Amino acid sequence: MILKLDDIPTDKPVLIAGPTASGKSALALEIAENSGGVIVNADAIQVYANWRVLTARPSPSDESRAPHALYGHVPHDAAYSVGHWLRDVAPLLTGTERPIIVGGTGLYFSALTQGLAEIPPTPDAIREEANARVATEGFESLLHELDPDTTARIDCLNPMRVQRAWEVMRATGRPLAQWQDNTPPPLLSPSQTTPILFDVDKDWLNARIERRFDLMLEQDALEEARANLPDWDPGHLSAKAIGAPELIAHLQGELTLEQARTQATIATRQFAKRQRTWFRSKMKTWFKHQPESA
Repeated sequence: MILKLDDIPTDKPVLIAGPTASGKSALALEIAENSGGVIVNADAIQVYANWRVLTARPSPSDESRAPHALYGHVPHDAAYSVGHWLRDVAPLLTGTERPIIVGGTGLYFSALTQGLAEIPPTPDAIREEANARVATEGFESLLHELDPDTTARIDCLNPMRVQRAWEVMRATGRPLAQWQDNTPPPLLSPSQTTPILFDVDKDWLNARIERRFDLMLEQDALEEARANLPDWDPGHLSAKAIGAPELIAHLQGELTLEQARTQATIATRQFAKRQRTWFRSKMKTWFKHQPESA
């Protein structure tokens, strides 16, 4: 079902999900300016303070037009999980302003509306073991050790999700799927929200992705990467920002800028494809939104 802006209730939280570069933040800002609300980030990398341009966080100008929350509030070297995000978002659900929750991290929306299993934190030694194996063998080596129930539920093309599932199994002795089967009630029931999914054409989105990375370069994404170079650690979650490894490699003399641009654009397209597949599978009942130019 296609939802028009005028049809969005003003008394319910709004959820806006969709692939990268599809225009989600613009819709959230339009809703906030027209009918009020605080725009809440639901993107796992936009939480980090060290990347604004490269993660397409709202600009200072956009932030001045409506209240924003959970953007850039986490240090670059900190761990941050869906559990952290749920704890951060909980107070915003009972505040005086309606939350407009927008982002591309599908797991955040699932945890918010379906609940999150209370899994113990992963010990550092196990995370280091996983990182080492991924670096030498590839994340597929971890995937092959997961149980069928877990692989049926996670995005098996997403290295972060695969590694997380493996770490849970290794640390607790129980598959992730078993933990998920003992999930507490969600913070928000889907019926309490207006859930909107950006459903856009692949070719239209790919063209936007290419234009957006060029715009990021014009907005000093390379200088932003240069500022991150002294503390660069590919093991940090913040280093997963698409385009970051490529621009760092350019600054280290391993790639030309054009090669970095090409590789980052390809990586973004691949990420968007995984997002579109995941959203269409998990969010079939959400209202569909198609930008006018799509």
